[in-house]
Amino acid sequence: MKEKTWVEDVNRSIYDIKNEEKDVYRLKAGLTPEIVAQISDEKHDPDWMREFRQKSLEIYNEIPVPDWGPSIEGLNMDKIATYVRTNTDMKGNWDDVPEEIKKTFDLLGIPQAERESLAGVGAQYDSELVYHNVKKEVAEQGVVYTDMESALNGEYADMVKSHFMKLVPPRDHKFAALHGAVWSGGSFVYVPPGVKVDIPLQSYFRLNAPGAGQFEHTLIIVDEGADLHFIEGCSAPKYNVANLHAGCVELFVGKNARLRYSTIENWSKNMYNLNTKRARVEAGGKIEWVSGSFGSHVSYLYPMSILNGDGARAEFTGVTFAGQGQNLDTGAKMVHNAPNTSSYMNTRSISKGGGISTFRSSVVVNPKAKHSKSSVSCQSLMLDRISRSDTIPAMDIRTNDADIGHEAKIGRISDDAVFYLMSRGLPEDEARAMIVSGFADNVSKELPVEYAVEMNNLIRLEMKGSIG
Repeated sequence: MKEKTWVEDVNRSIYDIKNEEKDVYRLKAGLTPEIVAQISDEKHDPDWMREFRQKSLEIYNEIPVPDWGPSIEGLNMDKIATYVRTNTDMKGNWDDVPEEIKKTFDLLGIPQAERESLAGVGAQYDSELVYHNVKKEVAEQGVVYTDMESALNGEYADMVKSHFMKLVPPRDHKFAALHGAVWSGGSFVYVPPGVKVDIPLQSYFRLNAPGAGQFEHTLIIVDEGADLHFIEGCSAPKYNVANLHAGCVELFVGKNARLRYSTIENWSKNMYNLNTKRARVEAGGKIEWVSGSFGSHVSYLYPMSILNGDGARAEFTGVTFAGQGQNLDTGAKMVHNAPNTSSYMNTRSISKGGGISTFRSSVVVNPKAKHSKSSVSCQSLMLDRISRSDTIPAMDIRTNDADIGHEAKIGRISDDAVFYLMSRGLPEDEARAMIVSGFADNVSKELPVEYAVEMNNLIRLEMKGSIG
């Protein structure tokens, strides 16, 4: 049998559904004070937000483009439309969503997931939420789950103002400043003290417009002793022009609270994914990140956990799949600011077809963080000889009273293992897929059920030998 030298890319046919742009309001491409002011007008911003946006734009123009990660030379902000919305307002009843948009989300399985396993759903299409709903029994617990604009201009305005871009300030990096200037859409969640939300909330972000950016802002506050699982999914059809995703996620985890934040990003290969995610965890609290990165042309994605209180904990579980034409630079950051804190990273990255997967980890243990523990485990698998995988760990330990460990493994599929499985009657492509599936298993089992199934399908069903 002739050896197969590569496996097919992830089957993205369901995500490549495209709707024709009609009845759409779209700002001209580019980034100017006038365009930012137009966004403020569209969003009915309060005065402080109008000023915040313009100041963020000034910062954006001051800060240089990152020069240390994958190249983003193909991204030209003069050609990116920062605000695009369909001619519809947000609906609380799925039947009222415009038919074309509804069909797209139906095919992606969002309404079905809501009916079967979710406590609430927000669906964003381009720059605005088109649908939002939360189950009555969850709302009766005092849980607030709404869109960011409603929160900004409603009874939670003060809470938004006191938290908005406090974890990710505009000066953090160039694309944080960009987000501060042109953000639109996203979700606001507040879970009161002691409330445990038994079933997850979910937001889904869909970017349909070519040559556009999506800049949603997610702000979640889980108060003392509360518990929440929040799921985020995102996708886009493929175009022959660059698209940009520069969202921002800010998570505040209170004393003895727990938040599990699961994200599956399946952007198209013309997408520059420059997202920023950060959590602050108080004493006895816990943040659990579960991250799957399967799409985009270039990704810069490193969720950060700031462990601020005694005994705060963080876990990051991630899987990255980089195929042809993809350069995915992902990882996580852990900052220990208090004693008895602990963090754990466990990641798997897979590259094929010339794809590049880079894992960066950063662990900072400050002098006050005595008796802290941190463990980093990253494993990479290359499926052919033209792919690349790198691990870049960084550790800054400023106390002798800490327990820190790091383990990294990079390798290719073993020909002996493939031969063994083939000797037991498996075709070569199935043997290779089984090895990859087993490699990712302990990470994929942490994903929400519907996404774990999706990932396993990507591996087991779509990795068929194509050159024989």
